[in-house]
Amino acid sequence: MNLKIKKDVLLTNLNFVAKAVSTKNVIPVLAGIKFTLEKTGLYLEASDESIVIKTFIEKENISEIREEGSIVIPGRYILDIVRKIPHEIINIETDGLKILITTPSSEYNLNGIEASEFPDYNLDLVKKPIVIDQKNLIDIINQTSFAASTQESRPILTGINIKFSEDTLEAVATDSYRLAIKKLKVDSKIEDNIDIVIPKSSLMELSKLLEEENKIELHIFNNKIIFKFDNVLFQSRLLNGTFPNINTLIPTDYTLEVTTDLNNLYNIIDRTSLLSDTDKNIIQMEITDNELITTCDTLQVGKVEERIIVEKNNNNNLKISFNAKFMMEALKSFDGKKINLLLTNETKQFVIKDVEDNSLIQLIVPVRTY
Repeated sequence: MNLKIKKDVLLTNLNFVAKAVSTKNVIPVLAGIKFTLEKTGLYLEASDESIVIKTFIEKENISEIREEGSIVIPGRYILDIVRKIPHEIINIETDGLKILITTPSSEYNLNGIEASEFPDYNLDLVKKPIVIDQKNLIDIINQTSFAASTQESRPILTGINIKFSEDTLEAVATDSYRLAIKKLKVDSKIEDNIDIVIPKSSLMELSKLLEEENKIELHIFNNKIIFKFDNVLFQSRLLNGTFPNINTLIPTDYTLEVTTDLNNLYNIIDRTSLLSDTDKNIIQMEITDNELITTCDTLQVGKVEERIIVEKNNNNNLKISFNAKFMMEALKSFDGKKINLLLTNETKQFVIKDVEDNSLIQLIVPVRTY
């Protein structure tokens, strides 16, 4: 393999695939990036077994292709070298498993690995992918992923459940203590219902690569999904198992509906939680007359009380306790200025909605403090 390429072009693509370079080094070859130079251009590929990222640099964007070839180059080193080299043009050539990287003032020699040792991932695409805006996918990930579980004891809950039905996409995440649901309309009608669970970790890595103004294709298979955008292929495994039926978790009857300013509520919860136990992070919220009052009384620390004016749909009063961190993360997912709190009693899960937008629902399970 022998080529000359602009630093910025190579670095941009290395930054993409580097997200998939394994840091565990269980399989040494997965700590590297596979370079495959052909007449049509340069392919870069990396994987940590959970995700695979592959990019393609067209020959028009390569200064010179002298000799085709393929090799795996240590990911950490090639990325750091290219990032810090001061020159605009970089030469890369191989002699067996020896890699020579040169510029007018620099020379680096690295040891590579046979390309044949890199796993052969099938990144073929379906004929009719689902196409959505990257901005919508970013919103889905940001507004639901925090509610997914971090506990491997129930692996299915560490993912985000994605469903397609006709022209609607529904994304759901839960850790059994809270629930996030995001719905949106898609441009094309989906012929077959789709119900998959994608690992939260995969989607978080994907979101770092996306840009709001472009489209993204979803190529869905039985055990994996491939996202295609620009010159990038991003593959993630799917989680096996049955995701909980969330329809049974959302209350249908409420005894009290409270309308309040989103920022004001977030700020008083934030301030109240300063005195909470850092492990449990529990605070109390009381709704009485036209006030919402948050309190925290910690024996070793002290007591705090905050209050704001709210609107209620009836004269009912209610007191409830919850995890302040969960509540703040739920509130941060909304873009509007006002939200509704839909409450039933001190033990029943309560719902948070935007006053003007029903596409996002957050649900939190209260904590018993007696």
